[in-house]
Amino acid sequence: MTDGSARNGEFRAKLSYVTSPAPEQLEGIRSFIAQKYGHAATDLEMAEDVSLGNGFILQVGNDVYDWSAQGRIRQLEERLDHFKKNPPEKTWKESIPQNLISILKSEIEEFHLETKSQEVGTVNWAGDGIVNVSGIDHAVYGEIILFDSGVKGMVQDIRREEIGCILFGGEKDIREGSRAVRTGKRAGIPVGEEFLGRVVNALGSPLDAAGPIREKGYYPIEGPAPSIVERESVGVPLETGILAIDSMFPIGRGQRELIIGDRQTGKTAIAIDTILNQKDKDVVCIYVAIGQKASAVAKLVNSLKQKGALEYTAVLSAPAGDSATLQYVAPYSGTALAEYFMHQGKDVLIVYDDLSKHAVAYRALSLLLERSPGREAYPGDVFYLHSRLLERSARLSKEKGGGSITALPIIETQDGDVSAYIPTNVISITDGQIFLETELFFAGMRPAVNVGLSVSRVGGAAQTKAMKKAAGSIRIDLAQFRETEVFTQFSADLDPATKEQLQYGHALTELLKQPLGKPLSLKEQVITLCAAKGKVMMSVPRKQIKEFQMALLAYMEKRHPDIGKQIELYKDLDEELARSIVEAAKEYASGMYATKTAASTGDAPALAATSAG
Repeated sequence: MTDGSARNGEFRAKLSYVTSPAPEQLEGIRSFIAQKYGHAATDLEMAEDVSLGNGFILQVGNDVYDWSAQGRIRQLEERLDHFKKNPPEKTWKESIPQNLISILKSEIEEFHLETKSQEVGTVNWAGDGIVNVSGIDHAVYGEIILFDSGVKGMVQDIRREEIGCILFGGEKDIREGSRAVRTGKRAGIPVGEEFLGRVVNALGSPLDAAGPIREKGYYPIEGPAPSIVERESVGVPLETGILAIDSMFPIGRGQRELIIGDRQTGKTAIAIDTILNQKDKDVVCIYVAIGQKASAVAKLVNSLKQKGALEYTAVLSAPAGDSATLQYVAPYSGTALAEYFMHQGKDVLIVYDDLSKHAVAYRALSLLLERSPGREAYPGDVFYLHSRLLERSARLSKEKGGGSITALPIIETQDGDVSAYIPTNVISITDGQIFLETELFFAGMRPAVNVGLSVSRVGGAAQTKAMKKAAGSIRIDLAQFRETEVFTQFSADLDPATKEQLQYGHALTELLKQPLGKPLSLKEQVITLCAAKGKVMMSVPRKQIKEFQMALLAYMEKRHPDIGKQIELYKDLDEELARSIVEAAKEYASGMYATKTAASTGDAPALAATSAG
């Protein structure tokens, strides 16, 4: 027999009671056991237990049928708890008295013997956030197990004789011999619009002391990825506001673009700038901090608040001080919250910062669960750890609402080694990567994007026509410049064409530098690239190019606002508009140098004339 009530050919049934059951009641219980389990139950064990209050408890193997007063009180508490979380149209305070009376009345009038069982097990071992439980034969992976202390755990390992659980709380009150009960529920997180602007932990509980959050539903943290039929091809751009990325490695809504590099190379800065650039673009942002310092997360939240980005952003934090269990479930919880908004037809941007620490937390849990270690001591299913997470990011078809989840996972490398185990795994899962190089960062090139190793597999499909035409061959030009720069660094005598190529490359490099927290709009990026391709900045000293760019953008906004409006409205760039941008840029450059010349010579009339122009 496969049922947990019959083990090794042994059938156990025990009846605990306060008052000895009448013969007809006892016969009914025996009949129930025979019908349910196919045994006559002639060896039914009887035991008096006055602590039950009244009623009785029937235990058949690992199944428990609780018909005692305590059991009924527990059922009532569960119903009240459900009622609090899902109140009717009236407020809780207005409706609680009448509803409480009706619930109590129905409990008394409609009480009958329900064949509702609980599978109960016994703790064999507990420690380091891991609990081994025997006696629970039908638990499924990811199911919540409730312990006597009130702490909840999640089934993570299923063996022949026992199951292994990871705890969401401390194991201080869980010891050998403690009871563990199946709940029949999968691990999940509350979801709703009120999570925007809030900081929560991996289980959805507030961390920001701003009061409770009223949820709209409950999503399982582990869910199936959308099927191929349910997906739409990626074609709508998600602009980061970072010129180096939007021009050469465009990201589309529904894409998964990896940000990879050594520590302190600006990986989080790129993700935060992308979040800041989504203001007024109807994109919901979710930032998942895994294993970060709590002080760093607090600083980041404060930065988002100051720039007005927190109102459309939810921050889910599992800092370094949290258990490995919470760090492990954090990205899945964040994705569940993202799926809630995606299924409403909204576009969502989710940042996982970072998945290297997530893999380390999973490795710790796996070793504690005594799983066989593999390469770098990671378990054999570490690839599946991240593939089942990132595959949930997609752009849904119109039939499914048209929502999307765009993922920006972050991976930290050691000494720029992209061939390590976790980096290669995630690179193979994602749709491209933005590689940040330490040497470029310390050389002042920020963001320190390595043009050669970075790629977007979506490519021009995720670019507007205006950006695609403006960017043109910028990536090839930069690659040629860097190659030429290496070969000519020891040469003193260069031909004019090579000098011009180097000068143009230096100008492009300076333009791609961008300060933190200042994303550029589409029109600002297009104007900058058109001016660069028109060789407007060739005569500008290298150290002044960034200053020239900002002044030019301000000038274009003031003197030629129609150009910017046309770019934003039509998202296209024809030859006439590109020519107008270059002419306006040359007009500004000539005027600026005329002003500087007048200022240096003291020619007041000339200075006044150029200022008026």
